[in-house]
Amino acid sequence: MNFDFDFALRIVPQVLEGIGNTVLVAVLSFVGALMLGFVWELLRRSNGVVRPIVQFVIDAIRSTPALVQIYFLFFVLPYYGVVLPALFIGIFALSFYYSGYMAEVFKAGIDAVPVGQTEGAKSLGLNWWDTIVFVVAPQMLRNVAAPLGAYSIAILKSTPYLAVIAVPEMLGSAMDVASETYRYAEPMLVAGVLFLVLALGAVGLVGKAERYLGVGAPHR
Repeated sequence: MNFDFDFALRIVPQVLEGIGNTVLVAVLSFVGALMLGFVWELLRRSNGVVRPIVQFVIDAIRSTPALVQIYFLFFVLPYYGVVLPALFIGIFALSFYYSGYMAEVFKAGIDAVPVGQTEGAKSLGLNWWDTIVFVVAPQMLRNVAAPLGAYSIAILKSTPYLAVIAVPEMLGSAMDVASETYRYAEPMLVAGVLFLVLALGAVGLVGKAERYLGVGAPHR
């Protein structure tokens, strides 16, 4: 079967029907992973039994394929009476999966902040929470901007996993076209090109964020 460029152009609007969910899942999953990853890292820095437990959770998250976690939430939980919308499961699963990696990014970013900064905050009478929010976090953000940007693009490229649980994102839309027409080359190419455009747009936004934060600029 020869590749049909005219057919590929005609199906672009159909594949684009899933772009809204693709962007929504990517953005919400990135925000969720950021928040949960930061919580993991703060808990890991606590004392007592919490620290090893959180470390085990982070390692378990990173050692388990994202697709396995999605399947578990979608197919296993209903056996125990927990039925959740597919879109919610997709967003939560990607947030949970990438939170383990975000925690490691935050760990490196916090470790890069000079110890004297936190000691100075304590000497000024700031409590633990104020020290994290007003002293550590702003300096950490510059250290972690580049890897967080890379993971934002990774999350975008992971959204096709949700096609396996019938979330209508771009790959799912492309698969619908393929199943109706029995032509797979054109829908897959269109989906791939559209993902490339989205990824390049994300790269541009990440670059602007890094320049705004002064990533790579010499410290003064």
